[in-house]
Amino acid sequence: MKEIETIHAEGHVICHDITVIIKDQIKDTAFRKGHIVTKEDIPKLLSLGKDHLYVWEKEEGMLHENEAAKLLASVCRNQYMKETPVKEGKIELVAECEGVFLVDVERLRKINSLDAMMIATRHTNQAVCPGDKLAGTRIIPLVIEAEKMEAVKEIGDGRPILKICPYVRKKAAVITTGNEVYHGRIQDTFTPVIREKLAAFGVEVIFHETVPDETDQIQAAILRAKESGAQCILCTGGMSVDPDDRTPGAIRDSGARIVTYGAPVLPGAMLVLGYYEDGTPIMGLPGCVMYAAATVFDLLLPRVLADVEITREEIAGMGHGGLCLGCETCHYPACSFGKGY
Repeated sequence: MKEIETIHAEGHVICHDITVIIKDQIKDTAFRKGHIVTKEDIPKLLSLGKDHLYVWEKEEGMLHENEAAKLLASVCRNQYMKETPVKEGKIELVAECEGVFLVDVERLRKINSLDAMMIATRHTNQAVCPGDKLAGTRIIPLVIEAEKMEAVKEIGDGRPILKICPYVRKKAAVITTGNEVYHGRIQDTFTPVIREKLAAFGVEVIFHETVPDETDQIQAAILRAKESGAQCILCTGGMSVDPDDRTPGAIRDSGARIVTYGAPVLPGAMLVLGYYEDGTPIMGLPGCVMYAAATVFDLLLPRVLADVEITREEIAGMGHGGLCLGCETCHYPACSFGKGY
């Protein structure tokens, strides 16, 4: 720090908070540490009795917190995100569209290991809406070595560590399986649930058929759904290992590449997920999706609709955080369910 006359302070960085106190009216911070003095600030500073200021004396190889904060945010920021104005070395990133928020967790950890700076994000693989806060970045000290910010850029490697993938699959097919529904013995209460969940993402159901527990009929319905132009196919019912449950086999026989039959998630262990050669996803949904507030379907649906391919390894990783606690009042997604992968 160095002391200078306030009348010569324009362009300098204040090294401490300056408080304004007016009896019975106000007690607040008029200027915060790190503020860059403008010409218009000088009369106000003088009115506060500040004829002299302690300011940062710029050193070679050092960056002011606000300069460094902009560099840090640039390593995070990607398309469909906006920055808040920099303040005290802090910048937040906010979503500008609906989609799935993805974090490169490994590179995030590397940057946060550098000290004197931090990036805090929401969990990866989460659905976000315009205006949602995505991340906060901050430089801890008032000044930081430029060398450390070069290390940040090296980790970034020209690839932002955050990403939003907008929803692109807007047309779905639902195939309801089960002799009990097909023959009218019970009412189909599964399809309305699926329609409601899809509608929340702006997805239209353009194809729906109800078929019995016969492999060839389920398979034929799947192929008709694909020919209808559906961009994702959802099969309900018949997902257990009982001999009468034919849906998993029909999905396989329809030509889909099966990623998994089963997931380490409760509720939702009997999930089937696959993809066709053209990238169309198909899911076999277990019965829990019909009655449980949050299941494996809720965890994966945003990624499916954003065309983010899901791998077998990622499914295996869902076991960490994949246990729904069955709260009396469901608060999903504001809970731990699905936050570990």
